[in-house]
Amino acid sequence: MESRAMVLEEGKERTTNQVKGLPITLLRVLILFVTICAVFSVISIYTLKHFGIESVVTTTVMKSSFQPCRGEQDRLLDLEDWIRPNSNPIHNMSDKELLWRASFGPRIKDYPFKRVPKVAFMFLTKGPLPLAPLWERFFKGNERLYSIYVHSLPSFQPQFSRSSVFYNRQIPSKVAEWGRMSMCDAERRLLANALLDIYNERFILLSESCIPLYNFSFVYNYMMESKHSFMSVFDDPGPYGRGRYHNEMAPLVNITQWRKGSQWFEVNRKIATRIVEDTRYYPIFEKYCRPACYVDEHYFPTMLSIEAGNALANRSLTWVDWSRGGAHPASFGKSDIREEFIDRVRSRHQCKYNERNSTVCVLFARKFSPSSLKPLLDMDSRVLGF
Repeated sequence: MESRAMVLEEGKERTTNQVKGLPITLLRVLILFVTICAVFSVISIYTLKHFGIESVVTTTVMKSSFQPCRGEQDRLLDLEDWIRPNSNPIHNMSDKELLWRASFGPRIKDYPFKRVPKVAFMFLTKGPLPLAPLWERFFKGNERLYSIYVHSLPSFQPQFSRSSVFYNRQIPSKVAEWGRMSMCDAERRLLANALLDIYNERFILLSESCIPLYNFSFVYNYMMESKHSFMSVFDDPGPYGRGRYHNEMAPLVNITQWRKGSQWFEVNRKIATRIVEDTRYYPIFEKYCRPACYVDEHYFPTMLSIEAGNALANRSLTWVDWSRGGAHPASFGKSDIREEFIDRVRSRHQCKYNERNSTVCVLFARKFSPSSLKPLLDMDSRVLGF
């Protein structure tokens, strides 16, 4: 009995000692585990910092350098991206930004690609183009040789069909008032938008009442082969010429340099760039040439006669009839449209073309009312050539 009691007592004591020793063993194991984890973490961080990240970055850079780009946003730009004209002239640039961008130009004369020069037809209008069907016929079949830009009142919403050459050709515009600098702003805006297309080489300003007097091929070749730009420039000593001069414009512009001319011009790319990049003459014309000084008759003719007089032919390619007097030229309607009338407009001129005498001096005419459209379309195609 005593021996059994002793055995039980020893077992109880051993069990008690084991229970007391268990927490100490677990604590030691836990401390060892934490220590190992800490050492492993330090080693991992050190390795990743000095080897891992650099390897990842290097691998990423190497992959970016050598793997072909698959997304449109990652595609490398090529020459085509810089020279491809926009199919729609709408943009978000301000006038200041637009003129700055349009003043860019290549300094190397030879183009590193096949460049077929185009004529930019710039229509300055309040709203509709009532003679558009005649122009559609004129442009037909010459799609690679021209571009079209239309400046109308901002509130005007054109209704051209998708098949029309005038579809989506409206540029961002502002109100242009006759005789004020806003009119010259509109013309510069047209030029600047047209200059964004590197293929445009000649620039002709037209109104909604203009018509072509020859077919497209004749007009295109006449402009492209000309050594000069066409802007009417003359010294008018009378009250409607020098009489509009303001003495405060000197010394930048003296009265002997003051010129007058037609609003309707045709210029090459170099002269077009000169017009949009001008910041020297613009401020004084804006400040001192106000009605009864009509700035659209004086700003460009005066500036260009000073800066590039030898580059101008000193005549306009657009015929108008001032024989009836008044502030505006004569207008022509349905009853005026005859073959004899067209021949008379085209043939009663003498001028110089590339330093040679010529009887072909005008390519366009104005002002033609909407009623003239039908007889013009019904006219024998041999008269106008289209």
